[in-house]
Amino acid sequence: MRGGLVGTAVTLAAGALLTTAMTTASASPPTPPGAGAQVGQARPVLVDCFFHRNVRPADFILACGDGNSRLTGLQWSQWSPDGAKAVGVNWVNDCDPYCAAGTFHQYPVVIRLTGVQQWKKHPSFERYAQISLTYTGARPKGFNQVMAYPLWD
Repeated sequence: MRGGLVGTAVTLAAGALLTTAMTTASASPPTPPGAGAQVGQARPVLVDCFFHRNVRPADFILACGDGNSRLTGLQWSQWSPDGAKAVGVNWVNDCDPYCAAGTFHQYPVVIRLTGVQQWKKHPSFERYAQISLTYTGARPKGFNQVMAYPLWD
């Protein structure tokens, strides 16, 4: 009986210590956004289809309505108020004979983000306003070698 009482006391004490440690950790202030970025230099964001803020995303949907064009495997070499640059792959549905039955094809691209502006939805953030894709090889039918699109606000 005495051994059971000691075991229970040890278990309760360990639980109290663990609870204290977890409460202290969760009460710590959150890491500010952009921690590790240079002080005094705001980082523009790339706004996605769901109006989420992204910095250097690995993937990005270009065709929000149907998902028939997306960027994948993005490797960013620049991300600043002066612009952003990456290489990646543009997956585009040929919609042949129609989009639901179409085939996705991949095209290597260089991506550039430009036109930093205040984000209307969240004015405390700046966002890129334009994206351009430069196809480095083959490109989808009807596309120019360089295609530029405005980005949503």
